[in-house]
Amino acid sequence: MNPRSLVLAARRADFGTWFSQHGIKVLAYLLVAILGTIVARLLVRRFARKLEGKPSLTQELNLQRAATLAHALSATFVVLIWAIGILLVLGELDVPLAPLLTSAGVAGVALGFGAQSLVRDTLSGFFILLENQFGVGDVVGIQTVGGPVSGKIESLTLRVTTLRDFDGTLHVVPNGNIQFVSNKSRNWARAIVDVRVAYGEDVDRLRRILEELFDEVRMDEQMREWIMEGPSILGVETLADYAITVRIVAQTRPSKRWDTERRLRERITVRLSERGIRVPVPPAISHPGPPSGQAG
Repeated sequence: MNPRSLVLAARRADFGTWFSQHGIKVLAYLLVAILGTIVARLLVRRFARKLEGKPSLTQELNLQRAATLAHALSATFVVLIWAIGILLVLGELDVPLAPLLTSAGVAGVALGFGAQSLVRDTLSGFFILLENQFGVGDVVGIQTVGGPVSGKIESLTLRVTTLRDFDGTLHVVPNGNIQFVSNKSRNWARAIVDVRVAYGEDVDRLRRILEELFDEVRMDEQMREWIMEGPSILGVETLADYAITVRIVAQTRPSKRWDTERRLRERITVRLSERGIRVPVPPAISHPGPPSGQAG
């Protein structure tokens, strides 16, 4: 056998030895990483389907929320699985891991200091979506580090929440700056209307007039779509210097609270005017005349 054949045979033997000792492990690590990726994606898909829920009016928003969370979870799991798998493979290839881990640790600390706000915003956005604290289309009041803002949610990502105020101002709030949220668009809302009448008016008569009006409101087709319960009279709320305030409440659909309040005020104003119920008039403000000796 010539020397070249001997060298090739020796190399085959060395490769066979290395493959039996390390190669099989490398292939096993890669196979486990591939299987782990597949399993992780299947689990994330099942989780996303649960988040999507049953078909409803908010199905499109649920799909968007589920897709965002699924993408974030899937990317996180895949990175972790393959990072561990690559480290195990490098260990089998006799690559020194200590310098790599040290460098990665230093880089991670530096990146952590530089991206603290980004990580905080992303984690906060993840839990906002996971817990479904609010969504696109909700009317909310948000207390932030810089002060309170309110409006209608126009977009929501893992990093920022965008909402438009009632005067048209667009607020972009990093999710990590949100301290607490008051959601005005979930389940139901309460319309509150205060009716002020002059002293001397018969409160019982006022109550009868309003109850008659509310019976008509409950028969109104549009108002029935807005109002879930009521309207009803709570009673006399305050006794001011020149007015009695009677409070009226109604449980409404969240998005129709303000429409309901406006419509009730309109109809109450008309009905009180028709029945001759006097509204309070502030006492006349007397202006002092010129000082004595100075004719006007």
